Amino acid sequence: MTLIATLSLVDAGPLPAFSQEHSFGPGWVKDAVFYQVFPERFCNGDTTNDPPGAEPWGEKPSTRNFFGGDLRGIVNRLDYIASLGVNALYLNPVFASGSNHKYNTGDYLRIDPAFGDETVFRELVDSCHARGIRIILDGVFNHTGIDFFAFADLKKNGARSRYTGWYNVHNFPVGPPGKPNYDCWWGYGSLPKLMTGNPDVRRYLFDVTRHWLAAGIDGWRLDVPNEIPHAFWIEWRRLVKSINPDAYILGEIWDDGTPWLGGDQFDGVMNYPFRASCIDFFAAGRISVSRFDSALARVRHAYRPGVNFSLFNLLGSHDTERFLTLCRGEVALWRLAVLFQMTYPGAPSLYYGDEVGMTGGKDPECRGTMVWDPARQNGEMLRFTREAIALRMKHAVLRRGSFTPLGLDDSTRVYGFLREDASSAAIVLLNRGEAEVRAALPLTHTPGVRSWSQVWPAEGQSSTAGVDSLIVTVPGMSGIVLEGEK
Repeated sequence: MTLIATLSLVDAGPLPAFSQEHSFGPGWVKDAVFYQVFPERFCNGDTTNDPPGAEPWGEKPSTRNFFGGDLRGIVNRLDYIASLGVNALYLNPVFASGSNHKYNTGDYLRIDPAFGDETVFRELVDSCHARGIRIILDGVFNHTGIDFFAFADLKKNGARSRYTGWYNVHNFPVGPPGKPNYDCWWGYGSLPKLMTGNPDVRRYLFDVTRHWLAAGIDGWRLDVPNEIPHAFWIEWRRLVKSINPDAYILGEIWDDGTPWLGGDQFDGVMNYPFRASCIDFFAAGRISVSRFDSALARVRHAYRPGVNFSLFNLLGSHDTERFLTLCRGEVALWRLAVLFQMTYPGAPSLYYGDEVGMTGGKDPECRGTMVWDPARQNGEMLRFTREAIALRMKHAVLRRGSFTPLGLDDSTRVYGFLREDASSAAIVLLNRGEAEVRAALPLTHTPGVRSWSQVWPAEGQSSTAGVDSLIVTVPGMSGIVLEGEK
């Protein structure tokens, strides 16, 4: 069965094309595709530094077990990472810590021994840069681990400690993690909260920031920054930008990031609302095309135009279910979401292993060891990922062009949009329905385009623009991309 759809421009406040007038954040982020790596689970490149009791690669992940993933493993797999077409790497925490996730920092100035040392870290940074890959680190500045020197001293010396002002202890002696009598993250006694308003704490964290920027990193992803006062981030940003104006400052904000995106704090936030919309429309299929578009529009219009090009558009992370799991293993739904992610404004992020078909629920299931055996990888998904990233990288209009919804056809479940810049245009059509759809695209909104050619799938044929409209056929559960030449 073939359904018929007529798609036209939607009056929904189109997003202007990226330009200097709309500049926000480092320019390179607009052209970035990120790859997120959870170091302990990516690759074991040096078995001599494995934690005691490390389990065999591929066993079931838990909140406490170790598998030996390290920085040498990432260095060894950089050719693979580069082969995906990504040009930016985001690492979960790498500093000394007793956990597998490293969010309970023991020493901010030391690479965790199970990951290597600063020599191999600098090799990683240099090797990334040699391949044209930027690298950002996870900054966990809201809380420390209980082994951190200041908290350890506080626990030992009580009210006599020189670090009493670093934490908010309600009474002495300091209680055990199981019954904390001090401020901590969400009540977890193993994560005592730093008092970032204390000048000595700020001075220490600023020194940490200087150290790793000097080591060559290209930015920071900030853990739970909403729990730290804005005044701290304003001052911290001034420091970061004074050292490297091109450094990317990314905040872990799960909802509206407006309070941090005024130009004085962050360059972008993790776009979890984008992910939620993709789950609702692509994975779960519980919302219509028009509701999907409205959800996306709310985010776009919440920010200044330039901000949208610096958002971190993710489908999954170390804190969420794997997207393929949410798709109930239906690869076609995953493909549609990835194609949308790679053609939408903002910097896409790929969570390690998603490209080869890894599945898993919430933490710890989403933190499984990377599948390296080709026989256990989904080769079709890997090829699709590379091709979708290549599509974005080849066509600048998909990275920096304006965004305008083209049609909200709830009956056919086809979602279309137009991307446009001074030299070209692109039309993206995504069919979430099972039936093939024959769509008519009025061309009055792109008068400067001489002809259109199908660039996705690659085997598509060229079409000359007609007087009134362009007729295209979109198979069920699939998408096409057309490029227009001006």
